[in-house]
Parts: sequence; C-alpha cells; structure tokens
Amino acid sequence: MLAKTIGFVFNLALPILLVRRLDQAQFGVYKQLFLAIGTSVTVLPLGFAMSVYYFLPREPDRQRETVLNTLIYNIAVGCVACGAFMLWPGLLAIIFHQHGLTGYARPLGLVILLWIVSQSLEIFPIAHGEMKLASGLIVSVQLTRTAIYLAAVIGFGTVRALLWAAVVHGCLQTGVLWWYLQSRFSGFWRHFDWSLMRSQLSYAVPLGLAGILYTVQTDLHDYFVSNRLGPAVFALYSVGTVDLPLLTMLQEATHVVLIPRVSYLQHVNDTREIVFLIARAIRKLAAVYFAAYAFLAVVAPDLISLVFTRRYLPSVPVFRINLTLILVSVVLQDPLFRAYRSQRFFLIRLRVILSGLLVAGLYFGTSLFGTLGAISAVVLITAAERMVTAIRFGRILAVGRKDVVLLKDVGKLAIAAAMSGLVAEGVHFLLRDAKPLVILIVCGVAFSVVYLGSVLLAGVLTPEEKEFVRRKIAALLPRLD
Repeated sequence: MLAKTIGFVFNLALPILLVRRLDQAQFGVYKQLFLAIGTSVTVLPLGFAMSVYYFLPREPDRQRETVLNTLIYNIAVGCVACGAFMLWPGLLAIIFHQHGLTGYARPLGLVILLWIVSQSLEIFPIAHGEMKLASGLIVSVQLTRTAIYLAAVIGFGTVRALLWAAVVHGCLQTGVLWWYLQSRFSGFWRHFDWSLMRSQLSYAVPLGLAGILYTVQTDLHDYFVSNRLGPAVFALYSVGTVDLPLLTMLQEATHVVLIPRVSYLQHVNDTREIVFLIARAIRKLAAVYFAAYAFLAVVAPDLISLVFTRRYLPSVPVFRINLTLILVSVVLQDPLFRAYRSQRFFLIRLRVILSGLLVAGLYFGTSLFGTLGAISAVVLITAAERMVTAIRFGRILAVGRKDVVLLKDVGKLAIAAAMSGLVAEGVHFLLRDAKPLVILIVCGVAFSVVYLGSVLLAGVLTPEEKEFVRRKIAALLPRLD
C-alpha cells in the first residue's frame, strides 16, 4: 500500500500537466487510446499471471515451470494482440467511431505487447514472498513511467509522443522482469511443463472469462460514452470516472496479500479463519473507504478545479456518482473466488446476466440521461454483483447471524464518516469563495480531526492498534536528551 501510494504521487503530475498541454478533444483521444491499452492488457491474458499466486506456493518443486509457462503464455497473447493492430489499423476507428485514430494503431500494438509480457513484474515477487522487493519495484515502475511520460509531454506535447514513451517504458520493464526471473529462477527457460500448463489454464481461463465480463462491467461504459458522444464529452466523462487512488491502490494491495492467504486456508479447510480474515480486511478497508467517500463528495468541485482546471467542472456530478464504487468495494470477492475454484463457473454465469443488464442500462441510460445515465448503470450493476456474491460466500463459509458482530466496527466507521462529512460541508460553505487549495486543506483538517476523534471515542481501535500508533508516533518524534 505504501509503495502504491508513492507511485500515485508520482503519477499525479501527469494528468495535471496533460490537461494544461492538450485541448479537451486531444485529452479525450489520449484517454481513448490508453483505455484501449488498459482493457487489452487486463482482458486478453485472461488473468493467467494471477495463477502464480495459486501455484507458486503450492508447487515449490515446479516454480521454474510455473514462471516459464506464465511468460510463454503472455508472450503469445501479446503477439496476437500486437499483430491484430499492426495488420488491421482500422480496428481503433471501429471501436471508437473515429477514423483519425487509425494512425495510432501500430505504436499502440507495441505498447500492448510489452505491457502484457511485463505485467508479471509485480506479481512474481509477491507470490515468491518478497514483499520489500515487490514494493521497491512498484515504486520504481511508477517513478520511471511518470518520468518518461512527463519528458514526452514537456518535450513534444503530443498524444503520439505519449504512446512512444509507453513503448520505451515497456521495454525497460520487460528487461527488469528478465533480470528478476534470471536471478530467482536460474535456468527457468529450460523447464517447460505441459501438464502444469494445463493445470494453470484450467485454473486461470474460467476466472479470466469472468474477468472479461467484469471488465465489461467496468470499462464498457467508457466505450459507450466515447463511441456515442465523441472525444470532447468523453474527456469530461473520463475525469468524472477517474481511477480513484484509494480504490485502486488499497484494493490491489489488499487482494495480493489476501489471495495467497485465503488460498492456503481453503487448502487446509479452515473456513472459520477465512471468515475472521475477510471480516478484518473489510473493517480496515471501511476505515479508509468510508472516510474517503464522505470527504471527496464534499470537496469534489474544488478537487476537480485544482487538478483538472475549471474547464472540467461539468465532470463533478459524474464524479460524485462514481464515488459510490468506493463503498461497494468494501465487500471483498476476488480472493474468495480465486481460492474456491469450484465457484468460478457461478461467477461466469452471474456476470453474463449482469453484463446483459449493463448493456441495456448503458444504452437507455446514455440515450435518456447522457453521462449521468452511464455511470449510474455501472454503479447499480456493480452493487448487485457484490450483494449476490456476498450472499453466495456467506452460505459457503457458513456465516450466521452471530457473525454480524464481526462487522460492528464497520457501522461505527460509517457513522463517524457521515458526521465528519457534515462538519466538512459546513466548513466548505463558509469557505465557498476561497481558492480550491485552501478549501481542500482546511476541510481536510476539519474532517480528519472529527473523524479521528469519532473513531477513538467509538472504541474502534484495538489495544494492539493503539500500541502500533504509539510506536509510530514515538519513532517520528525527536528523542529528548
């Protein structure tokens, strides 16, 4: 989480500069191209690299085979994707309904190839138990990516330059991945195992298909808005649905830690410990997510103005609706589906149904309510999936009414966040004519004081957590002679 937070700080500079160097239509084109890259890198490998979390700890005698199979698979998929854009440049024009994007197809194909191949750079060290190295790699990747992108924007100020910067970074990341595999799994390229490949495919493909359907739920609205409303409107919409750093960073960090642990507990059939583990994770996520939702809902106009300029203030209503996804994300499901392999087909069936409902919701929502209709459809479908999967795993793990007490702190945190949000709203009203940065700082201080005070008064922190905080504070304070 710390590593991803540092990476976010580095990445924050990029959109701040881009919205000031590119006009709204160009910024929309940039978002369209990197949307296509992100979707391709997420969907096409079918989550095969995630199988490393499952097989590396369970197959200690076949670790070289596991990493080689993963690398071979990703190279093959990346080459197919790259070849499609190289041979059929008009594919981009079809996807986004804009013929001007055709000229970007070839560098975009190279980016997809390199990013798919190198996407395991963060996964392998975590699955291998090297958390400090993984954190260092995450920070390094984000730092170098931001530096290369910023150099391209400052030096050339074009979307094409950003694509070639992504190619350069992909080459660097692939080189670091090769170094890591060589240093940890020496001679891995000589250890292909077809039987293990079949096992990995059997594990990954059903979950990958479910992942495609999940991406339909998370990305399809962007394609709908972009295709039907054009790049300028999509630029506004993409700002409103910008990746929330707390949502992406904390959720990813939680998942990569929970997946191996839940997988092990399921392997030894310790379902009660899984229940306790998930409840503890939800409690800690809620402590951050509820506060983030309440605070960002209050200061949304000021945040948009500060980061993206006042030109993007029409994005605020979409942004506020999109914030609801923070609350929905408290309900964890990915670690459970990856540990309980038998449930992957249920997930596929569920997402097929929800994807159909989403397409209908996006079509009518966009037609009747524009961008607000699109994001509302996404939030409703995502909430429905989390609710259904929570009920499903509640039955599998034999969760009863007595287990509600495990989430008692979640209710306290929700009340604390709501109270803090009301105080911040009052402060925001008093400062309505101040500059955005001043409003953010003052409201942030007021919100934090009330929230932390409410959490302490409600008795949410355990004695161990209080002692942990004391130690950290003591370490930061200068020692008195």
